Amino acid sequence: MEKKKIRIGNTITEYYFDASLSKLGQVADKKYSVILTDENIFNQYQKSFKGWNTIVLKPGEEYKIQQTADGVIDSLIDMHADRKTTLVGIGGGVITDLAGYVAAVYMRGIRVGFVPTSLLAMVDASIGGKNGIDVGVFKNLVGTIRQPDFLFFDVSLLKTLPEAEWQNGFAEIIKHACIRDAVMFRELAEKNIDWYRMKKAALAALVRRNVMLKTKVVQADETEQGDRKLLNFGHTLGHALENQFELSHGQAVAIGMTYASQLSASMLGFRSAEKVVDLIAKYGLPTFAKFDKVKAFDVLLHDKKRERSEIHYILLQRIGKGVVQTLPISEVKRIIEKF
Repeated sequence: MEKKKIRIGNTITEYYFDASLSKLGQVADKKYSVILTDENIFNQYQKSFKGWNTIVLKPGEEYKIQQTADGVIDSLIDMHADRKTTLVGIGGGVITDLAGYVAAVYMRGIRVGFVPTSLLAMVDASIGGKNGIDVGVFKNLVGTIRQPDFLFFDVSLLKTLPEAEWQNGFAEIIKHACIRDAVMFRELAEKNIDWYRMKKAALAALVRRNVMLKTKVVQADETEQGDRKLLNFGHTLGHALENQFELSHGQAVAIGMTYASQLSASMLGFRSAEKVVDLIAKYGLPTFAKFDKVKAFDVLLHDKKRERSEIHYILLQRIGKGVVQTLPISEVKRIIEKF
């Protein structure tokens, strides 16, 4: 197990690579920790939870709401959790988001760590300190930016993932390649999901590469005043589609990246839109999709990146070079309606 200490803002987060769930007790004291997980993970790794204080939730994005957070807080009170307690979120992005959010507000902040169990959570959701809940169809409308105390990466947890969850995670990996890593984009174009599933060392290296890529972006801009906005590539339209059309996060982001590539071609003369769309499709993700444009744009108007009649939209100058553009919402609507 390799330990790496990384400072983001005022927090030093301990990153554990090549970790094993059986070694979690070396990082968090069983007696003074509470694990937050969901039924799927608990049933899969029941032996690993023996001896730990555990809160088990129903799985699914629909439970990433204030009511669930309130229930977790009630459980922490019943367990006599205090300011010295560590909350450990073991699961996908829903669990890490909820664990981070609850830990930020319970007793005005307790120690928190994440053990991501999905590819999406490993390369994206668990990193960067964004924690939050959904309100209706509006994703992550309420939340905090607060870095975890530790991140624990055990890629062997991915072996039980269904195909759809692999695709979900690769949407964010493709996003990272598009905005910051042309070499990784070429590697992804040469390989496929099955190849990575069979090569544990290559998968661990890919996870680490994405973890460090996102971490460096966040280190330079923790509160999203500048380059951290690049991580929203595909997410502006993606978030507007995700909850209202019951898409997975990866599917929504894939569609969002498809249209953002077309916007990039129209607004910046981006020449590789077809390559981006082909790569998205190669990893089993949707590209162009029929959707209710009026409904989607109504949700987009509530996006946190909107400022009056304009919106910060992430476009591509070239593969590996994302840029933040301020666009009139009317222009975004006009171009997307063409496709």
